[in-house]
Amino acid sequence: MPADEPNPTDARTIPLAPLPDHQDVKTPWWQELWRRHAHVTTPLRERGLVCDIEFGISTYIVRVTLPDDSCLIISPPQEPPSQRRPGDPEGWIATREDPDDATVFEVVYDSAPSADPGTTPRPEARHGGSAGPLMEAIDHRLTQLGLLPAPAPPPGPRPAPAQPAPPAQDLPGTPERGTTSVYGDALRELTDRLNAVDSPADAAALLQQILDPTNGLLAQLGEFFEAASEKAREAEEDDGFDLSYDLADAAAEVRQLGEGLHGAEDRMRALTPLTPAPRTPFSPARAPSLPPASPTAPPTSRRPR
Repeated sequence: MPADEPNPTDARTIPLAPLPDHQDVKTPWWQELWRRHAHVTTPLRERGLVCDIEFGISTYIVRVTLPDDSCLIISPPQEPPSQRRPGDPEGWIATREDPDDATVFEVVYDSAPSADPGTTPRPEARHGGSAGPLMEAIDHRLTQLGLLPAPAPPPGPRPAPAQPAPPAQDLPGTPERGTTSVYGDALRELTDRLNAVDSPADAAALLQQILDPTNGLLAQLGEFFEAASEKAREAEEDDGFDLSYDLADAAAEVRQLGEGLHGAEDRMRALTPLTPAPRTPFSPARAPSLPPASPTAPPTSRRPR
């Protein structure tokens, strides 16, 4: 194997810290918040840290339990409140606090824009709502304090960027029953590509298209069912509300499916490619028997002695 070619056996599945233990975990609204914060919570859980989503002063925050019973609070700007949707703020503020010890308080990271024109913004403000620099700052500080249960995982390939949606006028209309679907055809093409690959690494790359927690098909399918749920609720009819609940449950199940398959891409990549057995020339085990002599065949002549 060439030195610059990755060894599939080096790939490993990174275990995740468990989900928080409370009843809200089973509710669609909490699962939707969890999905929107997956780009923050998943790296933290890969480091062995248990995370939860809570409501802070004015918006939702990520609370991270640390081994010394202190915690990290990761939040958008709270005062004034962020005007952006949960999980996609204009900046992140990460503080370490201890509910039982008021002397434990420090700002680990702050990329929120300054609300005071006379205040010099912190250097990380240039990163805005990017999660990568936030994780680097948390890794650095928790390593200094000896509070990182697991080392940061090695950097892997970046998720493929989401493909932009086609313009509205290019989208197909409501298809008639029995006609093809552009989205079903796209997935069928992906399945055909999966059937044609000859290495686990290539199969893992296609799995990423389905399982990526932000841009993958399952994540977007959850978004789709959630939007359909809201659309059904707009009808303000009894059946519309019932359908809304059914669609919200479908969104939650799709997201749980993605959660359950976390690490499947790495596990696929770690598999050993099958080497086809060499083909050997055909050699019969024994000579085929001759057919019996016909009764009318002339007798075989003997050679003279």
